[in-house]
Amino acid sequence: MTVRRAIAAGLLTAAALALTMAPGTTAGAAGTGDLPFGSATTVGLHNTYDPAAFPYLAQGLDTGTGMIELDAWTDTVTTEWKVSHSNPLGNANNCVTATTPAQLYTGGANKNLETCLDDVRVWLGAHPGSGPLVIKLELKGGFAANRGMGPAQLDSLIAAHLGSTAFRPADLLAKPGGGAHATLDEATRAGNWPSRTALAGRALVYVIPGSFEEGNPFDTLHTDVEYGRHLRDLSATGKIGQAQVFPAYHGAAGGDPRSAYEADVRPWFVVFDGDASAYTAVDTSWYDTRHYLLTMTDAQNVAPAISGTTPTADQATARTRQLAGAHASIVSSDWRSLPTVQSLVLPRG
Repeated sequence: MTVRRAIAAGLLTAAALALTMAPGTTAGAAGTGDLPFGSATTVGLHNTYDPAAFPYLAQGLDTGTGMIELDAWTDTVTTEWKVSHSNPLGNANNCVTATTPAQLYTGGANKNLETCLDDVRVWLGAHPGSGPLVIKLELKGGFAANRGMGPAQLDSLIAAHLGSTAFRPADLLAKPGGGAHATLDEATRAGNWPSRTALAGRALVYVIPGSFEEGNPFDTLHTDVEYGRHLRDLSATGKIGQAQVFPAYHGAAGGDPRSAYEADVRPWFVVFDGDASAYTAVDTSWYDTRHYLLTMTDAQNVAPAISGTTPTADQATARTRQLAGAHASIVSSDWRSLPTVQSLVLPRG
């Protein structure tokens, strides 16, 4: 056997082992499968697409994490969503072109958003008992609907590449006995989240405004508002089934932060995302009693601070339990090498 063939064989063997040995969060982990999705706390990975974090996106999924994060730039020149931290015109990520599970660990990286979603769909197909997985999408520069890259185009891309894997707003609206709730707020407050077991192998995508967008004085229509209006309008025209994304309010605040939105947009926000230290300074039981999803970021910085990348498993577990008690749905950090922590599923509150 040539050296090249030996290396190729070794890579395929490693990929096969990764698939069979990946911890993968099972929907019924530690007896939590019967919990409604909004009543559980899981752990998430910040910037999972970064090649410095994982050579392949699938390796981040292999940790059993409850959330991955993708940063995307709206490139209106090529009409592509580029996945990168800081390059608005190019890709810098660990997504590969995979149509089979083994291909998730081979081939060239640096692909567009649709390929990252393909990788997620292929991985979930190979791990049907895993999840549910949350995909946090940060649109770094926001939408550009006037140039053909708005909420409707993002919906089409996600529908094409996640397909039935996606848990959509319409799925949350649907009543078990038939009919539908009027808004996402009404659905969550009625406790309409399916159980974790029922959502095994599924992915929920939520979107937040990007850091560049939020700092851009010329951008007066941010991602959250634009997608919230999109949901409102789809619902009003009987087309809510086209929506693939949940908009998220970005930034920790006490009380109901949705007061900043138009009255008819507020009921379409049931996902909230912000700094863990700021959230622990306010009453977060409000989010839990209404079954809203609450992502607490930079979990390591809550006093007393621990490492953001390499805490001990005991430290990271204790912090996760602390924030679960503070009503977090997802505890997010960069604890990449702790699969036993990433795969935790705890009762919320």
